[in-house]
Amino acid sequence: MTGADTTPPPHARGYEGFGGRIGRTTADSIPSWPSTASPASDAPNIVVVLIDDMGYSDIGPFGSEIETPTLDRLAAQGVRLTNYHTTPLCSPSRAALLTGVNPHRAGYGFVANADPGYPGLRLELGDDILTLPEILRESGYATYAVGKWHLVRDANLAPGRSRDSWPTQRGFDRYYGSLEGLNSFYYPNQLISDNSVVDVDEYPENYYLTDDLTDKAVSYIKDLRAHDAEKPFFLYFAHVAMHGPLQAKPEDQAKYRGRYNEGWDRIRESRFAAQLAAGLFPEGTRQAPRNSEPGFDVPEWDSLTSEQQSRFARYMEVYAGMVDSVDQSVGRIVETLEELGELDNTIIVFTSDNGGTAEGGSDGTRSYFAQFAHVQDPEWVGDVPHDESLIGGPQLGVHYPRGWGQTSNTPFRFYKGQSFAGGVRVPFVLSWPAGIKPAAADNGIRDQFAYVTDLTPTLLDLAGIDVPTVRHGLPAKEFDGVSAAHVLHSPVAPSSHTEQYTEMTGNRGYYKDGWKLLALAPDNIDEPDWQLFDVTADPTELNNLAAQYPDKVRELADAWDNSAWANTVFPLLGNGVGAVRRPEEQALSRPVRILAGTPTLERYRSTRLIAFRDFDITVELSGYQGGDSGVLVAHGDPQGGYILYVEDGHLHLGYNAFGDYRSIDTGPLAVGSTRIDVAVRVAPRLRWNLDVSVDGVPAGHLRDQVQLVGMAPWTGISVGVDARGPVSWDLHSRRGSFRYSGALRAVTYTPGTVQVPARHIESIERAAEYAAD
Repeated sequence: MTGADTTPPPHARGYEGFGGRIGRTTADSIPSWPSTASPASDAPNIVVVLIDDMGYSDIGPFGSEIETPTLDRLAAQGVRLTNYHTTPLCSPSRAALLTGVNPHRAGYGFVANADPGYPGLRLELGDDILTLPEILRESGYATYAVGKWHLVRDANLAPGRSRDSWPTQRGFDRYYGSLEGLNSFYYPNQLISDNSVVDVDEYPENYYLTDDLTDKAVSYIKDLRAHDAEKPFFLYFAHVAMHGPLQAKPEDQAKYRGRYNEGWDRIRESRFAAQLAAGLFPEGTRQAPRNSEPGFDVPEWDSLTSEQQSRFARYMEVYAGMVDSVDQSVGRIVETLEELGELDNTIIVFTSDNGGTAEGGSDGTRSYFAQFAHVQDPEWVGDVPHDESLIGGPQLGVHYPRGWGQTSNTPFRFYKGQSFAGGVRVPFVLSWPAGIKPAAADNGIRDQFAYVTDLTPTLLDLAGIDVPTVRHGLPAKEFDGVSAAHVLHSPVAPSSHTEQYTEMTGNRGYYKDGWKLLALAPDNIDEPDWQLFDVTADPTELNNLAAQYPDKVRELADAWDNSAWANTVFPLLGNGVGAVRRPEEQALSRPVRILAGTPTLERYRSTRLIAFRDFDITVELSGYQGGDSGVLVAHGDPQGGYILYVEDGHLHLGYNAFGDYRSIDTGPLAVGSTRIDVAVRVAPRLRWNLDVSVDGVPAGHLRDQVQLVGMAPWTGISVGVDARGPVSWDLHSRRGSFRYSGALRAVTYTPGTVQVPARHIESIERAAEYAAD
């Protein structure tokens, strides 16, 4: 080939698709570069703030007495969707929000913990499901996620497992938060940065999760702007708040001290009055009375004892402090955008994944995880008594009673999990000063029906971004949601979303043109007792018209059935099915030898070694020496766990039964000891007996200890240290994480056979999974 000949020969490789010209030297060649996605010069930033378990009335723009100045401001300059609906549980809502696809069709007909083995209950994002961040990133956006994810089965949270549904595999450039459905606000059991676990033994003094997440979100924005002044970004800030266990900073609790002594009946009345005054509901709307159905019922506040009123009010002070903290968090994002001069051209959305919850039961609880582990045992304590001054702080996991849950959902009935408005109708605020400027006359209120699947197509429409039809070579599932952009611009524009099914654990519903067909989960899951409501005239769903309009009931029931088949809702999740796991998970219950220095085991892997079974713990020492001290093995945190440690030459075993801590001193540990065993055996009434031996010689025992089941122990197994959350508060206050100073080689767990009846396991695990969402 001569210098003048610039055509590569047939056998040349690697030049296919090159857009320039190739010669023998750069002098006779023309360079070319692949094109990169470039959004429009005026493309808006997008911030979606998603709250967990926050009801319709919990923020100022929707009637609350809680101080939310940032949200008040955003609502005043933007729009409020007063008829926005979501799914009754969190994982399904998050999947629908991020994909625009109906939850079952996206694979999330339940929470991302179980694994029943059916298409609508896959509980992992499929390869043919596009996500909002994937679309935005391909269009030139930077994409960030912070907070709760809960779109990964808990079996896939550990090293070596699939990460296909982790945030950075689903379109986010960066991620920081908790993949779980809930977490402690003072001692998170595990945090993830991008694709890796944050390996931490102790959290800093005065640590609070909401602040940590907000710090990271602000840092992502600042980091981007320091490197690129123009690239638009998408921030998905999914708060762990307001999910239990409820915990608030002391200063945020203090702001509301005494505020709720008047009780939930008067708070509901004042919130509803504020809603009517703001024009959120048409004239003549009636507030729902207190729920009266068994298992949902709420007593009159004045019928409670003074002791109950005092404690119940304290729970709500904590909740209010958490809402206040969330508003402060949003305020920090807004301040950052203002400092950058980008607030006007940023779309900010604030909403919730489902309504307020009844999981605290009739009386609330100071031992959150114990609430979901009851198995027909008259001695079971679902509310371990503690001093009220500890409520909301790091030592306890608490939740309010369901009377406050219905208050959260003012003016509706029922709660998270049910298909009635209390479970699915939530606040929605959108602000975009540069793009949406409501007229003063309409006050930014929009009462058209909208659904969670509409958010992704709406945001893409507002940003002017086309939707791809292919993902990773596969035809992408089309959106079920529709853009509501025209509704945001006009209070009289008709809704384009005219029909929508709902289903969650047998609770079901169907909306069509102002009519709603609803049913609570029946004993026979496929025999619903339908109720019919004209929600245009009766938005609080009080007047059941089923007997008056049987033809409409049949029409909508048939429509629900057709929609269920079209969205992989069948088979319905029957009793016990929610606790089903795929057979390969049995490998997580095999014996394991954990070397000293191994990072804390992931929570789910750790529980498979002990749940509902006998098990043995063997500690290997290279000869105990006088003066050696510290934790040998710890599993759990203040909400429940056990710990084996050496202090002042004595060996101790501590057991935290959902906040009720007991311990034994087994006596001096002999110099030269090389092996310590703890044999744990199942006892009647869901109890354990624990026996300690040193070099084969019995040393002490604990009898009849309540088994740690459901969501406990929440923090995984640590060897040589009590990492992240302290099992013993007293020990932690003296010694911190108390890393072992001697020659610890390894700790071996040898699981025995499961000894608890299957019917009890199914009941416990389904209740825990349901609440963990």
